[in-house]
Amino acid sequence: MASYDKTIATAASLAASLMLVRSLASELLPAEAREALSTALNSLRSRLTWKHTIVVEEIEGGWSYNHVYPAVKTYLATRVVDAGANIDMQCLRVSSANSGPEKLIVSMETGEEMADVYKGTEFRWCLVTREVKADPNVGGGAREVRSYRVTFHKKHKEKALKEYLPFIVATAKAIKQGERSLNIYMNEDTDDWAPMDLQHPSTFSTLAMDQKQKQSIIDDLDRFIKRKDYYRRIGKAWKRGYLLYGPPGTGKSSLIAAIANHLRFDIYDLELTGVESNSDLRRLLVGMTNRSILVVEDIDCTIELMQREEQDEDKEKSKSKSNSNSKEKKKTEDKVTLSGLLNFVDGLWSTSGEERIVIFTTNYKERLDPALLRPGRMDMHIHMGYCTPEAFRILVNNYHAIEYHAKYTEIEELIKEVTVTPAEVAEVLMRNDDTDVALDDLVELLNTKKKDANEIKIENKQVDEKKDASEIKTESMQVDEKKDCDGTKTESVQAEEKNDDKEVVLKMIHSQKTEAVRIAEANSDPSVCTI
Repeated sequence: MASYDKTIATAASLAASLMLVRSLASELLPAEAREALSTALNSLRSRLTWKHTIVVEEIEGGWSYNHVYPAVKTYLATRVVDAGANIDMQCLRVSSANSGPEKLIVSMETGEEMADVYKGTEFRWCLVTREVKADPNVGGGAREVRSYRVTFHKKHKEKALKEYLPFIVATAKAIKQGERSLNIYMNEDTDDWAPMDLQHPSTFSTLAMDQKQKQSIIDDLDRFIKRKDYYRRIGKAWKRGYLLYGPPGTGKSSLIAAIANHLRFDIYDLELTGVESNSDLRRLLVGMTNRSILVVEDIDCTIELMQREEQDEDKEKSKSKSNSNSKEKKKTEDKVTLSGLLNFVDGLWSTSGEERIVIFTTNYKERLDPALLRPGRMDMHIHMGYCTPEAFRILVNNYHAIEYHAKYTEIEELIKEVTVTPAEVAEVLMRNDDTDVALDDLVELLNTKKKDANEIKIENKQVDEKKDASEIKTESMQVDEKKDCDGTKTESVQAEEKNDDKEVVLKMIHSQKTEAVRIAEANSDPSVCTI
């Protein structure tokens, strides 16, 4: 330890001597000699010192803005409040963000120093300002130039340049991405988007959905945004498709907003009824930005998408009508089709952007063309079902901030017996700020639904019984008719047989009479000898 202190003292003494020599040389030596001596002294000093410094200027070259500077400022703002590392800082700067005065940003003041530790290495930061005189040819007064200086041990130079600074830039980008306001775009005209601020508060933590299903969606989204190199390596467009299906009021729109807030992606809400042709559709979709979500709600009823077989038939019909108007013919051939939509979702135009989510929603999955549902287009099918006990607890916690209530057991048993949507439960919970009253109203709603369901079940049973009785009566009538038919047929056969017997008797009598006449004639003839 004594040897180390002695070495440091020697180095400091030598450096001081060199500075004295430099000061004397600046007064006695000519400019060329001073420059050579200064270079030599700087080289010797860099070899003797253990510190390295990196300077991040706010302005480069006098006018060019250095984008690394705001990244360092944003990153250090998150570290300056670390009391354990920067307890000696005596002066801080406080400002407000663009979002409003309630969002405060704490940063360094000029001349202050702070420490930051990255992977076991300490980096010391300092904010420095200097005055730059104005160019007399341009005019204007002097201006202040600010810069951040980071000092570290020279053996960590490679880590600082190749790891630490890129880490700061990436962290600042993520912070800015998280703070920026989201937009929702609508296709106002046939081929143009109109933006609006997206302020939907839905998040995965407030989403009324079973935790297992919710976590599977979060994991899939997180895996998707980390796989840029993977998609490039396998030769596929960096996109993901989700189909949300289920009854109305089950939270499909809330899930879309939660996905947007989780990824910090803008939403493009495509209204297909406002698009006149495949060409307009292509221009709209190409106009989307990266890191965005394309949403087509109620795709089964938004527009009658032509099937590919129907498209071929229409083309044949249009060819046969040679006297039709050419403009109308072109409009018919170019209208929005299923093939046009699929070409963007999974065709060549799907590569026109990166890091995109495509979401279709429907209340009736069975109505959709199978071509829309296959993997590669809709990669994940998410069923949005009726309210479950777990979803009910999330809703109560959202609206009344409670974890448990005596009514929970009764309500959860009723929810298992009836079908109720999360939207219906939420509407009842919002009616009253008193938790007891709100839960009593919910019990009343569920009991009403249970009663209605039982009545419907009884009516259906009666209808089925009546139907069965009617079917039995019909079968009985058919059997009786068959019996009557068989009886009539038997009597007819008997009558025919009786008539046949009568004819036989008559024939026998007629034969006997004929024989008797013949004998009588033979007896009356004298030529006939009687023996």
